[in-house]
Amino acid sequence: MAHTTRDKSKLLARVRRIKGQIEAVERALVADHGCAEVLQLITAARGAMNGLMSVVLEDHVHLHVLSPDASPLSPQARAADELIDVVRSYLK
Repeated sequence: MAHTTRDKSKLLARVRRIKGQIEAVERALVADHGCAEVLQLITAARGAMNGLMSVVLEDHVHLHVLSPDASPLSPQARAADELIDVVRSYLK
């Protein structure tokens, strides 16, 4: 994933936040917090993971699926953008 090196620090920051959220789920379970609170923590972690997936997927499509020299107005670029939008809405 060579394309991730340019955004490596941002991606790692996201992963660290996700790690913190997962640790919060663990702490809540150990402390016998209520189901609603645990579910809310899980939902937040899932949303963060989906956000990370969305960013990496978008970069992958733009850098590996499309031709690097493709015009942003080409039918392929428009189709790629539509696909990314669909996946983003699915991941929400």
